[in-house]
Amino acid sequence: MQLLQFAALGLAAPAAAQIMGFNYGSTNNDYSCRGYDDFKGFFLRAKNLAGASGFSAARLYTSIQCGTTADPISAYQAAIDTDTSILVGLWASAGRDAYQNELNALITAAKNMGPAFTDRILGISIGSEDLYRSSPDGVAANAGPGATGAEIEGYIGWARDWFRGTALEGKPITHVDTWTAWVRPENQGVISAVDFLGHNSFPYFETTQPNAIDRAYDNFYSAVAKTEGVAQGKAVWITETGWPNMGPQQRDAVASVENAKAYWNSVGCSLFGKRNAFWYTLVDANTAQTDLSFALTPRDSDTPKFDLTCS
Repeated sequence: MQLLQFAALGLAAPAAAQIMGFNYGSTNNDYSCRGYDDFKGFFLRAKNLAGASGFSAARLYTSIQCGTTADPISAYQAAIDTDTSILVGLWASAGRDAYQNELNALITAAKNMGPAFTDRILGISIGSEDLYRSSPDGVAANAGPGATGAEIEGYIGWARDWFRGTALEGKPITHVDTWTAWVRPENQGVISAVDFLGHNSFPYFETTQPNAIDRAYDNFYSAVAKTEGVAQGKAVWITETGWPNMGPQQRDAVASVENAKAYWNSVGCSLFGKRNAFWYTLVDANTAQTDLSFALTPRDSDTPKFDLTCS
């Protein structure tokens, strides 16, 4: 078995096999659509970051190209052309019709692009933080439309049925969510349905406890431990974490370049090469976070905002 296959299945493997990547939205944070040239440029930038190396994977949130109903996202062709591995994303909070379009887009890509694409698939994520958004915490925070555990379980079963007999059959399936969602009893069925768990954790936003930068490392790993505690022995991948270099103060947490660098040094450097991890983020994409920046690089520059050398 190749090293990358060990990592994709969440099995123990030498450090060199651990996945290192970034999260990539389908739009820029000014609502403009990202196309092939954008994704190709970002994937190459990730591979050639000054002070960092090994970032050869991308996590996506959707399989649909922005501006279309069900065309495969252009990031897939960009991944082929830059030899980038993909954690596929299917958006699962917009209803059944939209989810069916996600499935159709992915299946079309697999059929038309063949092994050049499907061999680069690390896993397929059915949704992202849908359980959090549908939870009392998410509703109280006006986090937007989500999906229940029962809905996500149904979507996972639907995907497995549709993938049967295609090159997508057997690809590891996951769901990505916050630890606060994973530990809720009503979501245990989702844990049973996936092959591994995707864990999103941002100590910057953890305002129910002291959350200054000097507490970030402990708070991060405490959250990981809570997800692992309910994971039924399945692997837990770090699918989102980071610290903003700009934004409002959240309780004790201050957004600054200095603190973003400190978080990279403490949490990031403890993950890279040791656990499957996708950092948030290389270039800002979240249209709901116009007052925040988690980006390591500006949209139009390859130059990192701080020194990425682990120290």
